[in-house]
Amino acid sequence: MLSDVAIARPAKDRQTLADPAAVDELTLSAGELRILPRSQQLISPSGRVQLTKREIDVLLTLVEQVDRVVRREDIYSSVWGGSMPYRDRAVDVYVRRIRSKLRTASPEFSYIHTHFAIGYRFLPQPRPLSDG
Repeated sequence: MLSDVAIARPAKDRQTLADPAAVDELTLSAGELRILPRSQQLISPSGRVQLTKREIDVLLTLVEQVDRVVRREDIYSSVWGGSMPYRDRAVDVYVRRIRSKLRTASPEFSYIHTHFAIGYRFLPQPRPLSDG
């Protein structure tokens, strides 16, 4: 069973139109997670998980193309700008950090999938139950 990724935009009412600071930020829902891009946070059933600016940028680059393989070079270009230097591992390092935080926040789901020698794909999927 695949999980959906949904975008929730803040509602506009008379108060938020009068006070732009009152507008809640865009919220992305994926699996068990809610992603708050502006505040660089993940919200999971177990609580909030802080992400760095680069981590949220890498994650959002993948989420924006849900269930599509995104080449490492395209992630690098989107997040760092410019061409990825030869043998640069920055994307891999950040994906590893994000995966670690996602695994802690939502152990029941797998979110980022590797496509060897190509890139990564974001798709929330329940983890298989282990025979334990």
